Amino acid sequence: MLIRRLQDSAADAEAVQTVSRRAFTALYGPPPAGQDPRGSVMRLARTRHLAATDPGGCWIAEQDGEPLGIALSLRREGVWMLSLFAVVPKAQGKGVGRLLLEHAAGHGRGCLRGLFCASSSPAAARRYRQAGFTLHPTMKLTGAVDRSKLLDPGDIPVHLGGPAHTHLLDSVDRRLRGAAHGPDHEFMRAHFEELLVADTLAGSGYCYRDGGVVRLLAATSKRIAARLLREALARVPDGTEAQLEFLTADQEWAVDVGLELGLTLGTAGYLAVRGMKPPAPYIPSSAFV
Repeated sequence: MLIRRLQDSAADAEAVQTVSRRAFTALYGPPPAGQDPRGSVMRLARTRHLAATDPGGCWIAEQDGEPLGIALSLRREGVWMLSLFAVVPKAQGKGVGRLLLEHAAGHGRGCLRGLFCASSSPAAARRYRQAGFTLHPTMKLTGAVDRSKLLDPGDIPVHLGGPAHTHLLDSVDRRLRGAAHGPDHEFMRAHFEELLVADTLAGSGYCYRDGGVVRLLAATSKRIAARLLREALARVPDGTEAQLEFLTADQEWAVDVGLELGLTLGTAGYLAVRGMKPPAPYIPSSAFV
């Protein structure tokens, strides 16, 4: 078996897609029919983005040219994050995942803090605990937005953001999770439908929305966070299901907004942290945390 660094190439991006599809289909079942092809394009682009920005954190395991497992990680200002980890079913339980995580974790050597979104896989959870991460069970909100419950926005203005707001976004990131997203904001602006920004004397925040999915939300107060979330859900197109994932118990403000607007609450996965508390008020990005 060969474990090598992932290359910024179309072939390696496709290999990552193949491994993750096989691994997560075994865990969750096949994806829904007619899934938006934009999601596949975004995942391929995410792989190449991280292979370019964090070559020391992205690894692939192969045997006779067949991809068996992948680990994509990133390091931002002293925080190490795992973006994607998957091993195909036939290679599980044979040490492939352990070796991949060891290689990826080497990219975070010297980082005092760690943070990532984890699936509900029991085997993966065991590895994360052995690596010293605290696993916070998370909730998800899904469903159609009840537009009759959308309230008057009040006195916190929300507007579309762009490159000029990068310093504001990074400032909020550093306050909440101790590290800016840096180059990841450029990727998210390019691939997600819109960036919403709130900037007042009382505080600031931002939110990325992509169709019905709230991809990332960070704010300096629960009040601003709730306002951004309401605005994002109000912009979900008619007939599109809204979705928020990886909400820890610290994000009750988001749970309250979602339930008030008719979404359904469920449980799925973990937020894994080491050397820090779960950021709040915050809805993490599974790709860039």
